Amino acid sequence: MAYLTDRKRAIGRGSAKSGTEHFWAMKKSSFALLLLVPLFVFTFGPALGGTYEEILAYYSRPFPAIVMGLTLVVGFKHFNDGAQVAIEDYVHGLAQKVLLMSVMCLSYGAMAVGLFAIARIAL
Repeated sequence: MAYLTDRKRAIGRGSAKSGTEHFWAMKKSSFALLLLVPLFVFTFGPALGGTYEEILAYYSRPFPAIVMGLTLVVGFKHFNDGAQVAIEDYVHGLAQKVLLMSVMCLSYGAMAVGLFAIARIAL
């Protein structure tokens, strides 16, 4: 049994006991997107205006496919976390639970579809 004071138990944690971890997860994904989005733009740029076969050949190479996959994963995870915070702040009751599950299904579903499409092209 731990003998901790109320202050010692509360240090580094909010009232929900997960706010700090959520905040740092958002900061890390923001920084990752800060690096990934310019990379994505510069790897996506040469593919613009190409024919279907040229784009398939371009995204069959590992670097553009990896950059696109990482951007999809980090971007949709960041979207999910941000939407979760907004829903928890402004929606309450049963609607909150339904919206949280809907946003989670939307973000992970879109992430899975995007990764599947990249895998089909790259492999």
